[in-house]
Amino acid sequence: MYTSTRDNSVKVTAAQAIANGISKDGGLFVPTEIPALSFAEIEELVGMDYQGRAVKVLGKYLSDFTEQELVDCVSGAYGGGKFSSDKTAPVVGIDSSAYIQELWHGPTCAFKDMALQILPHLLTRAASKTVGDKQIVILVATSGDTGKAALEGFKDVPNTKILVFYPSDGVSVMQKLQMVTQEGANVGVCAIKGNFDDAQSGVKAIFTDPAVAELLEENGMQFSSANSINWGRLAPQIVYYISAYCDLVDQGVISVGDKINVCVPTGNFGNILAAYYAKQMGLPVDKLICASNANNVLTDFLSNGTYDRNRSFYTTISPSMDILISSNLERLLYILSGCDDKKISGYMSELSKNGKYTVDADILEKIKADFCAGCCDDEQTKATIGSVYNEKNYLCDTHTAVAVKVYDEFRTATGDNKPTVIASTASPFKFTASVLSAVDASLVKGEEYEMAKVLADATGVECPAQLCGLENKEVRFSSVIDKSDMQKAVYDMLGIN
Repeated sequence: MYTSTRDNSVKVTAAQAIANGISKDGGLFVPTEIPALSFAEIEELVGMDYQGRAVKVLGKYLSDFTEQELVDCVSGAYGGGKFSSDKTAPVVGIDSSAYIQELWHGPTCAFKDMALQILPHLLTRAASKTVGDKQIVILVATSGDTGKAALEGFKDVPNTKILVFYPSDGVSVMQKLQMVTQEGANVGVCAIKGNFDDAQSGVKAIFTDPAVAELLEENGMQFSSANSINWGRLAPQIVYYISAYCDLVDQGVISVGDKINVCVPTGNFGNILAAYYAKQMGLPVDKLICASNANNVLTDFLSNGTYDRNRSFYTTISPSMDILISSNLERLLYILSGCDDKKISGYMSELSKNGKYTVDADILEKIKADFCAGCCDDEQTKATIGSVYNEKNYLCDTHTAVAVKVYDEFRTATGDNKPTVIASTASPFKFTASVLSAVDASLVKGEEYEMAKVLADATGVECPAQLCGLENKEVRFSSVIDKSDMQKAVYDMLGIN
């Protein structure tokens, strides 16, 4: 069963949590208990492929789905040649303790595919169990990668519509091209004047407006979410950390029971929260290392216990992390507070009214027991891309480089040389200009999509087919609106008023 971070009298099934996306009180759905993962089960998982591991792990959380339903969902998401690696999320060692988990071999070349290829399968089954024949309306706020991955996942899925909002000047050229040329009869894309936090706040406001919900009800529709506020988005992310551990065992790097560290570049806190859930299940993880770019609100919070979004917002070369309101942090605080819904509601109210809150000393102590944090700016990010390529013959994108830099600083400061899984969240070709300038600045010229071939020629790394030729696709969506007009944009797309 699942409850709300802001009202723990709420009790819903996994299917209801996924179909609804967010609780009516504005809270996020969380499992009432975290299922256990034994060493014997990990041993069993080591011998399975990614799909087999996913069925077993998801089955622990989605207990109102049958095993056959989960098999169908998993094979629909990860089978059929949708991922360019037969490992789905392969783990590659780059030195004696750093192991890159490549989460970007899916159809949109970003880690969001790991969850957003399976979410439509989970959501349509969840809807059939809970809301009958209502049409599901997916609203998405994106800082770049979620939008395209969600659009691709839900493209032409029966009885669904999806509308994606993105900051007009807050995504890369490749990310924008991927979204505005999206195919599908049930999709919509709209830019807003503002940043990701404006888009995210606007979507949450529409979600929790009773008048909007009533109007959708009258028209046989219901909102759901493809952002990581939806448990159906977060649960599949738990799988790949467990899979990474199994791969390290299979490669002979560790034995079952040995501890590893995990380092994650994150803005909305969902990706590293999934690793925290894996640890709470019993996966032998020591430190969770949270890596941020210049928008270092999480670095400060995890260090001093004060979350303060009242600061400068930076548009960086790692745009998917350009976030100052980390929604998934609410789930962590709910667990660490002893499931104190009133305390969490208080924190979130303070954040809404004053832009900041400070957690209790005992919560901060628990945070420091599990988490370390660091950050780096664009110049350090570029320097890391260059050094990793030149010294380790590995080409990484602007987000993965943030994690590599923060991990190197952690390793130097602590002397901790445990094997560490670094979540690699996007193909370097999604951020071609920045990556190319880090490899050889003299080669940077022309349009970003033109530089993809230059980067491939310079490094010998093949550009993913789905990123080639984007400039020749028809632009279907060109609207740019004020953030105050987001609700009207939703109504216009749905044809209601």
